[in-house]
Amino acid sequence: MQTLTGKVAIVTGASRGIGAEAALALGAAGASVMLAARDATQIEANVQRIEAAGGNACSMACDVSDYAACQRLVQETAQRLGPPDALINNAGVIEPIGVVAATDPTVWARSIEINLIGAYYAIRAVLHGMLERGHGDIINVSSGAALRPQEGWSAYCAGKAGLAMLTRSIDLEHRASGIRVFGFQPGTTDTDMQVLIRASGINPISKIPREQLTPVAHPARAIVYLCSKAADDLAGKEFSLRDDEFRRRIGLA
Repeated sequence: MQTLTGKVAIVTGASRGIGAEAALALGAAGASVMLAARDATQIEANVQRIEAAGGNACSMACDVSDYAACQRLVQETAQRLGPPDALINNAGVIEPIGVVAATDPTVWARSIEINLIGAYYAIRAVLHGMLERGHGDIINVSSGAALRPQEGWSAYCAGKAGLAMLTRSIDLEHRASGIRVFGFQPGTTDTDMQVLIRASGINPISKIPREQLTPVAHPARAIVYLCSKAADDLAGKEFSLRDDEFRRRIGLA
């Protein structure tokens, strides 16, 4: 386990799944963690789990598709924990699942608002302070869908593809100023999102048995690693937890 003592991290989408597990892992590694999500009750329960294990955390309800809310999130983090050193951009939705001709335009647009625009808002809110301090880590939770289209996931694929380009743009613009940005693909992980995917039955991903899904502890472990100096050579890249070399680096078989 990497040691992150003294670091402050914001995790969006921290109510459940990868976000919740990543927040717990970051806390266990010594980081102070701000958990953000729309579900205020669940993120506060996760804070209590971190504190019960000896960690330091707090929570704030936040809809990342609201830029002012993202600004308040960064301000509240700085006041309660200290200036954020890391942003884990994890908030995301899979809906709408369905062919383009049958999707609801409002729901389709909402997906882009959360998966792409929301990620940009969180980055924009935290980036100025990171640049002033000369360092910062941004981990964009990406997907293989950013590179490989899937039937029924047009909004999700488009949003994640845009996020991959945003990752590369930030690296080009701000690497020299001390900003490390990563596009991390956790793969098919055992989360509530996969429940919706399996229920749809619409593409090959929906046919993967639950027992073959990646445990949430694995991407959480990877996120902790990416917040450490050991990951310097991966900055600016889009990469997958399925990569054997990367798995060896973080101690997974």
